[in-house]
Amino acid sequence: MGNEEKNKELKEMKKRSKIGGGPERVEKHRKQGKLTARDRIETLLDPGSFVEFDAFVTHQISHFGMDKNKLPGDGVVTGHGTIEGRQVFVFAQDFTVFAGSVGKMHAMKICNVYDMAVKTGCPIIGIYDTGGARIQEGAEALRGFGEFFFRCSLASGVVPQIAMIMGPCAGGMTFGPGLADFVLMVNKKAHMFMIGPDVIKAVQNEDVSFEELGGAAMHSSRSGTSHFVCNDDLDCIKKAKKLLSYIPSNNLDSAPYAKTKDDPERRDESLDSIIPEDTQKPYEMTEVVKKIVDNGDYFEVHESFGKSITVGFARMDGSVVGIVGNEPMVFAGTLDNNSSIKAARFVRFCDSFNIPIVTLVDVPGYMPSKEQEFEGLIRNSSKLLYAYCEASVPKVTLVTRKAIGAAYCVMASKHIRSDINLAWPSAEIAVVGAEGAINIVYKQELIMADDPQLKRDELISEYRKDYASAYVAAERGFIDDIIEPKETRPRLISALKMLERKRETRPAKKHGNMPL
Repeated sequence: MGNEEKNKELKEMKKRSKIGGGPERVEKHRKQGKLTARDRIETLLDPGSFVEFDAFVTHQISHFGMDKNKLPGDGVVTGHGTIEGRQVFVFAQDFTVFAGSVGKMHAMKICNVYDMAVKTGCPIIGIYDTGGARIQEGAEALRGFGEFFFRCSLASGVVPQIAMIMGPCAGGMTFGPGLADFVLMVNKKAHMFMIGPDVIKAVQNEDVSFEELGGAAMHSSRSGTSHFVCNDDLDCIKKAKKLLSYIPSNNLDSAPYAKTKDDPERRDESLDSIIPEDTQKPYEMTEVVKKIVDNGDYFEVHESFGKSITVGFARMDGSVVGIVGNEPMVFAGTLDNNSSIKAARFVRFCDSFNIPIVTLVDVPGYMPSKEQEFEGLIRNSSKLLYAYCEASVPKVTLVTRKAIGAAYCVMASKHIRSDINLAWPSAEIAVVGAEGAINIVYKQELIMADDPQLKRDELISEYRKDYASAYVAAERGFIDDIIEPKETRPRLISALKMLERKRETRPAKKHGNMPL
């Protein structure tokens, strides 16, 4: 065979590797409103930047008639390219080939891009569309799973891992998204579950739909597995690119800087009146965030889960920060199981990837509920405490209103080594709220008073002034400064700039034992 024939053969083989499971299956796939694996990669990456790996790989089994059914690529497209000029590694499962099922060679291809991403310090983005393990391969498929999961654990905290679920993701393959830093799911199209509806029906005699068991809405609001719900494939890709714009390529890099025209010295007079006079009335912490960050651009993460706390990314004077803030609009901003887990995971990501943390505090304590206690409130709230204590990135904290009890300590207080702690004049820092304290400390005085309600109001006012105000905490060095609300943006930016070269060492150890 001459060179011309060899080149022709190569072109034919490459052409064959690009058509997936064939025209009929591709057409059926597209009729479901889904892009193909290659379409997804091409849309995600900069035009013309994709370089494919292992296009000719096929499975190596011969039983069950599989020797007569070999398709180049083995159901997953892998390689590298760029997003806004930044190199990333990608894999996209192809549901038109063996339903995207995972065999040994399929998994090997994914492991190869993981290894290369870690070697070169680049983010890895996985696009999931799979029926799970390839049953025909038996234990070899399980071996592939294990090798993949091991790579996920090695990459954790080294390079960012983003999982985009654009179809089914069942059984063991769900560990991929489970170990990822961020998970995006396409609404009504993506489903994740360890055990499917049919098995649940057979074993538990319970009827449950795919959407109820593992849809995007459920995983974003109840299980907390998914961080973002997306309208379709294109929206999922758009959100993934936006997310990537805030995070560094690896744990040695800084997050991407974006020059801004928003004045770092900008004051916002509206902040002076954002806290209601009535301490029982709520306000939106996300509105506070938008008033102080660059151009009001706040990219919220995990929006539908643990809603009494808000977390997300923003920029301050061009530099990326992670935001954590109690949300008074939901359960008065109390910490509960879900909000504690959500914030702990976010704080740990920021610490892993050198992103400073700005914490906005308005927390009256923990959610009083026997269900919360039964579900592990102590253990779960300890996760957030541990994450803040462990974090060595710059940490700046602002108390806007209430910081009560143990929740005050947990929300990046000076005592767990936040670097700069500020407060607004409206801040109240105490063991318990003024109303509760009066009931305990002045119980007899209230009983003996001619007008108990008038007496109670007087005592509450005195208690707030003498024992719970920000000035009392400042006298003891727990608060570095009390600032006017309108000064918040410049003061936070000043603190973050001062902390840019922060270095902090901790006792040598293999690793701590986080209360998982």
